[in-house]
Amino acid sequence: MNAIQQVKVPDIGGFTDVDVIEVLVEEGDEVAAEQSLITLESDKATMEVPSPVAGVVCRLNVKLGDTVSEGSVIAEVETAGEAAAAPQPQPQPVVAPPQVVAPPPPIETPAPQAPSPPAAAVPEPPAPPVSPAPPAPAATPVAAPPHASPGVRKLAREWGIDLSLVPPSGEAGRITEDDLHRYRRQQPAAPVESGTAPPAAITTPVTAAPAKDKPPVSAPAAVEPVVPKTQPPAAPPPAAAAPSPAPAVDFSRFGKTEHRPLGRIRKIAGANLHRNWTSIPHVTQHDEADITELEIFRKENDLKAREQGTRLTLVTFLIKAVVAALKHDPEFNSSLAPDGEHLILKRYYHIGIAVDTPNGLVVPVIRDCDQKGLIDLAMELTTVSGRAREGKLTPADMQGGCFSISSLGGIGGTAFTPIVNAPEVAILGVSRAQMKPVWIDEQFEPRLMLPLSLSYDHRVIDGAAAARFTRFIASRLEDFRRVLL
Repeated sequence: MNAIQQVKVPDIGGFTDVDVIEVLVEEGDEVAAEQSLITLESDKATMEVPSPVAGVVCRLNVKLGDTVSEGSVIAEVETAGEAAAAPQPQPQPVVAPPQVVAPPPPIETPAPQAPSPPAAAVPEPPAPPVSPAPPAPAATPVAAPPHASPGVRKLAREWGIDLSLVPPSGEAGRITEDDLHRYRRQQPAAPVESGTAPPAAITTPVTAAPAKDKPPVSAPAAVEPVVPKTQPPAAPPPAAAAPSPAPAVDFSRFGKTEHRPLGRIRKIAGANLHRNWTSIPHVTQHDEADITELEIFRKENDLKAREQGTRLTLVTFLIKAVVAALKHDPEFNSSLAPDGEHLILKRYYHIGIAVDTPNGLVVPVIRDCDQKGLIDLAMELTTVSGRAREGKLTPADMQGGCFSISSLGGIGGTAFTPIVNAPEVAILGVSRAQMKPVWIDEQFEPRLMLPLSLSYDHRVIDGAAAARFTRFIASRLEDFRRVLL
């Protein structure tokens, strides 16, 4: 008999309300096992949800723009059996017909009574006309929620922008961060000085001069609008001064141009980096480590690592040195609580490694680095880096990091300022090692010096602690035997 199997969203690293950015099949399509059905996108990565079995998609429970979480049923797949029995009809829920609510009876208004003659000869001003009640607005259909990533939604909330008013330019009607900037530039500025009321229209009565030898004719005073004497409350000051958007420039006036859209990962990473840079007070501490002996040791053991199908790179030694430093200074292995009043100290050591991919920078996490040897770390680092460049990382692969390392030694440079990867409190940047003359025992000697750049959250870490932390890492790299202590 045919069987119907539900396809649910697997473990996606604890994310909830993840956007469905692609629906790859339709009802009635025949799919193979492990064939992708939909594509999800969180604020860090994208992933495809495959079908666990082969069969026919008999029902799709999601559509483009929906949000799902772990365990959500996205489709039902009918698998073929030996005997194709007629499927039993599923009981349909009984839907009660909508109740028709009778409109309320019209309210009868009494006919106006004839005004009684005034007691005095003083004329009264005419009563202002009563405006008819405005007609009730016609019911409009509820529009679908705007299609945007969580990072774009957060930025829109910070700027007070209604996403339903922003014209999308991304794929499948998706609102991008560039759309927010464009919409914000198009809004007219309306500055209001605090503490001052808007000038009210001043009505100056014009009095005609009386004609000669004729007494002035007294007319009833005109009814003027009553202007309140109290000043309206001043607008509250903004919580934080938002940076002015970049001016729109038509670069085609100066020469030929080409428009190249940003990749999805680069857009998401840009929003995260902008948030981290503006919300974290960054300070960068620079130092150097003498890795002359370490490089000799690395090259000797790299031959053994190649026999096991991996490479023993300098990043492997950096991971072990950083773990030793985190154990020595636990505040670097912490996160600032949302209330900003206490630290959350971590007793595990998961290290994020920045990987440069064709689609942008990603930071996969290598877990339990304190429990793994150099060769094990080297093999896992090779595997994770390969999956990152192939775009096969899942959101779970980039969660749970305690500390990040960004190595540009294979490219060049002498120093840089890496951006802290929140909610972490520090990140180590590494540049290319260079031979330098170092004064040792009353003479200069050529030594291989490795530049270190430690960026840290100054709300949690002081400058002196950062200097001691980088010096601790440098001392372990200079004599790697100290890592064992």
